Amino acid sequence: MSFPKATAKLLMIFVFTFMAVATAKENAVTVKGYVLDSACAFTKNLDKPISSQCARTCARAGSPLVILSDDGTIYWPIAGTTPSAGQNKKLMPFAGQKVVASGTVFERGGSKALVIENIAAGSEGK
Repeated sequence: MSFPKATAKLLMIFVFTFMAVATAKENAVTVKGYVLDSACAFTKNLDKPISSQCARTCARAGSPLVILSDDGTIYWPIAGTTPSAGQNKKLMPFAGQKVVASGTVFERGGSKALVIENIAAGSEGK
């Protein structure tokens, strides 16, 4: 039994699309944590930001904002587009605050990056 070339191509496109969607779903996450300056997350070993003003000041000076999850994992917010763009504008309203963010996570070399699909203020309790 042989398929016409058009049918075979359509079947291959369907299979690859299904695989791509399945892979993206496997990486979907919800992260709860604080939005803070990336340098402070590393150099000061903070569990949460010192203040919203401090996080905003560092972000305005060019430091990338990150999400420090409740379990201590640092998520680098990235764009899901190419060319990419910084995500500080999206995070600035939440600087220094607890958030709940959902999206797709990517891992490489021990780092985690998050393409944020939804973000909202979270409660201060852990």
